[in-house]
Amino acid sequence: MKLTIVGGGGFRVPQVYEAVAGSDAPTRIDELCLYDVSDDRLAVIRSVIDELSPSFPSAPRVTATTDVTEAMRGADFVFSAVRIGGTGGRIVDERTALDLGVLGQETVGPGGLAYALRTVPFMVDLARTIKEVAPDAWVINFTNPAGIVTEAMRAVLGDRVVGICDTPIGLMRRAVAAAGSSPDDGVHFDYVGLNHLGWLRSVEVGGVDLLPRVLGSDTALERIEEARLMGFDWVRALGALPNEYLYYYYFGREAVASIRAADATRGEFLDRQQSTFFSHPHATPLADWQVARHARESSYMAESRAQGEERHAEDVDGGGYQQVALDLMAALHTGRPATMILNVRNGSLVPQLPEDSVVEVGCRVDADGVHPWSIAPVSDEMLGLMAPVKAAERLVIAAALEGSRELAWRAFAAHPLVDSVAVARRLVDGYRERLPSLGALLS
Repeated sequence: MKLTIVGGGGFRVPQVYEAVAGSDAPTRIDELCLYDVSDDRLAVIRSVIDELSPSFPSAPRVTATTDVTEAMRGADFVFSAVRIGGTGGRIVDERTALDLGVLGQETVGPGGLAYALRTVPFMVDLARTIKEVAPDAWVINFTNPAGIVTEAMRAVLGDRVVGICDTPIGLMRRAVAAAGSSPDDGVHFDYVGLNHLGWLRSVEVGGVDLLPRVLGSDTALERIEEARLMGFDWVRALGALPNEYLYYYYFGREAVASIRAADATRGEFLDRQQSTFFSHPHATPLADWQVARHARESSYMAESRAQGEERHAEDVDGGGYQQVALDLMAALHTGRPATMILNVRNGSLVPQLPEDSVVEVGCRVDADGVHPWSIAPVSDEMLGLMAPVKAAERLVIAAALEGSRELAWRAFAAHPLVDSVAVARRLVDGYRERLPSLGALLS
């Protein structure tokens, strides 16, 4: 079986290698093909993998290429994790918004919309190549903004593309553990939302909802990073556990102030770190990568924590997107059912949203595909966030595909974290000015 990684020179690719090469991997990969536009980045990542490989006697053969057609030929699974515009583009996403007093973050708010504008055209072209060269391949999308990108790719690939994120399933597992149970106990849960905007609303074991017990216990909530981020009183008031990215909606003013007061944005931190990692020769590539990875994970969402507050060790070292991708591949390939939270077609799950839009919900996955399960009705409070964000997402897809400055303006204005039509206009103009690719697209 062949797995192709689009963005094969990405910093976190060795984590995918570790997941698929381990003796406990739930399905075997014969070839891991790394596709990237940069030979230099591929060479650095290959050097890390070469150091890892002696620890994995059953590891797949690793190939690398800058030819997209060659990469897709014969692929059974395609895993996409690219950053169009690199970390330099991310810095522009962040700073352009912050200069106007609104949130500058990679996937949430105006920064996420700007990221989508330059990413959607590339990903739709990629989808067309996959459909032509490897029409039977399953596409697992982690390219951000994952919900928007998955929705755009679905227009070409339909149900063969599925969006993943590690935060929702991680939240569910933390809640189950805090309740003193295990996912192996036959857990059924209710999770609903969009990518980076969702809520865990129930966690049932043996027909009993354990979430009220978790919400009522300070000791239990202390074990859940999302509860610590947003406060025990707030999650109790909600009666649900929010995805960690809802911090940017619930505490928008505080997030903007914290990011603006920091010495560097997250993008600037990663740009310095990755520029150093990829540009300097490494006597010990694996050790250098491990040090950089720990610094990266430890500083994740630092703006949401008090100065000097450290992430809990289990949150730094816990499983990530690579395990979600492997679990999804294994269920589709072997037919052994898996319970997951995925970005899939809405249909009638949330009737207030378009049927062909993408939502993030609990699913059962097996050899026949991905099967979302029914959810409880969505409250007005939650729908009040989902609906305008979904409207902004769909407008930004249309803007990217049509090259429309006006649709881009409407997308920014529709987003609940942009509080002025005039600011929305200035955002679009600012991104067009600072990002030549967007200036050409939205001409």
